[in-house]
Amino acid sequence: MTTSQAPQPDDLGSPQDLRLENQLCFALYAASRAVTELYRPLLNELGVTYPQYLVLLELWQRDSRPVKDLTEALQLDYGTVSPLLKRLETHGLVTRHRASDNESRVLVSLTPAGRDLRSRAEGIPHALRCALHRTDRAADRELIETLQELTATARASEPLALTADANSAPDSDRPGDDEQRR
Repeated sequence: MTTSQAPQPDDLGSPQDLRLENQLCFALYAASRAVTELYRPLLNELGVTYPQYLVLLELWQRDSRPVKDLTEALQLDYGTVSPLLKRLETHGLVTRHRASDNESRVLVSLTPAGRDLRSRAEGIPHALRCALHRTDRAADRELIETLQELTATARASEPLALTADANSAPDSDRPGDDEQRR
């Protein structure tokens, strides 16, 4: 029986692998921080942080949503989203209340002030595209799809672990594998 495996990089063990500039994770991290930093002055004018802005984007798309829906859409856990919602509620932009049909579900809804903030935020995507010199919407869509695919692949991957010599022998021939299977 054969097993299918994910494609493997063809340059395993290159001395260049541990250079910072060759790290995909660092390039993504640095790009994310730089782009998020561009948002800061725009969001300061609205009185919200970047994560709070993400919550508002979701609620502007569809209001009155369960917290669970927001955590899934934002790809964050409840412990991260809950404080964001609390701060947005303190600022008078959202309300949280129990669903009438299910007391265990908490719904988040925009207040009139939260809805009104949307019109002030409408220029943000354009301002960001201008700052990044991004004029080709098709190229932007392609980049977004590539990043979404990368995210989905990373989330679906098994946890990684270092081995003494990942290229030395097939899994079944590695010492100690028999003990681990028992």
